[in-house]
Amino acid sequence: MEVILLEKIQNLGDLGDLVKVRPGYARNYLVPQGKAAPATPENREKFEQQRTELEKTADDKLTHAQQRAEAMAGVTIEIARRVSEEDKLFGSVTTTDIAEAMQQRGHDLQRSEIHLSEGPLKTIGEHEVAVSLHPEVHYSVTVVIVTEE
Repeated sequence: MEVILLEKIQNLGDLGDLVKVRPGYARNYLVPQGKAAPATPENREKFEQQRTELEKTADDKLTHAQQRAEAMAGVTIEIARRVSEEDKLFGSVTTTDIAEAMQQRGHDLQRSEIHLSEGPLKTIGEHEVAVSLHPEVHYSVTVVIVTEE
């Protein structure tokens, strides 16, 4: 199925690109989320009329993401967890835990923006966690897992 991208999507394309995607991906994710529109002649014409508006919106989103990244750059959060006698965590630290810790520090960060490449954190110590606020804005947060007293 061919769709017109209404915003930049990582690993897929830029605003205005015509891309072929699987019908389910378009029908269940891209179109309902407002990220793409079916590539019909009417939608192509409508897109061209709204192009400048969409580009301005995309620039605003990028600027906002860059400002958020600057505010959160270099942040270190500490999360306390219970550990066994062998210094193994009971459970793990997930994206939800990291997002809650960031919100407690006054930073608005969503779970979907946090990327744990190797899965949940299961060891004590310092970990670098990747954060992606926008397809073009990436940075990392330092998460320190300490023993709960």
